[in-house]
Amino acid sequence: MLQPYASPLERAWHYGLRGMVGIVLLFLILPILVIVPLSFSSDTFLMYPMAGFSMRWYEEIFTSGAWQNAMMNSLIVSPLSTLLAMVLGTLAAIGLVRTDFPGKALLTAILISPMVVPVVIVGVAMYIFFAPLGLTGSYTGLVIAHAVLGVPFVVTTVTATLQGFDFNLVRAASSLGANPVIAFFKVTLPLVAPGIISGGLFAFATSFDEVVVTLFLASPEQTTLPRQMFSGIRENISPAIAAVATILILLSTLMLVTLEWLRRRNERIRGKRA
Repeated sequence: MLQPYASPLERAWHYGLRGMVGIVLLFLILPILVIVPLSFSSDTFLMYPMAGFSMRWYEEIFTSGAWQNAMMNSLIVSPLSTLLAMVLGTLAAIGLVRTDFPGKALLTAILISPMVVPVVIVGVAMYIFFAPLGLTGSYTGLVIAHAVLGVPFVVTTVTATLQGFDFNLVRAASSLGANPVIAFFKVTLPLVAPGIISGGLFAFATSFDEVVVTLFLASPEQTTLPRQMFSGIRENISPAIAAVATILILLSTLMLVTLEWLRRRNERIRGKRA
């Protein structure tokens, strides 16, 4: 915050820094925003200036068999993989926080490794591992692969939420006769739900946007939305891709707003407990 009696140099630094930050943000966001008007173009190619306004490309993605199949596959794989990632990631985070054992740091590093290892390496490794098991070209293999990519996000967010968790509440529930399952669902789960949901949103976004692992594991009948976009860019750059990209931008914005709401809710809950 600029002080009332700031010197000219301090004022110049204050406004100059904010101007620089604004330029950097504009540089990062402008390429994303440029694609949105092109989704309403009447041209058959992605080009400026636009010849006219048209909704034909949105109509195409909702009526074309290829786009409908890709959308359906994404809506099957992403929610299932997200649910699996939330369950496994939550259990892993609780186990890591509540216990201390040799090799804990190594296990944590292994759990979050899909987040930092190049996705091409992950895709090749999954193909080599899944192929002998007959999981390539199947929805089961695709869901498991996407869940593996989403688990690190759930583990990270739930672990962060559990750092301020008072496990005396669980002990109090046990002393009142609740078994571990009831204590988890009645005490632990409601308090760590914001972290679980946040991790789930990241896992869903990762799965819905994933293309490299899908290229290795999915059959032609299991083309997801990002893979269909990748094929479209490689073969024929159609404004329909811009229309899908615009929908994904709106979806990402909605998830970011939800994450911000969850963050503020979690801060209010912690403030009341303090």
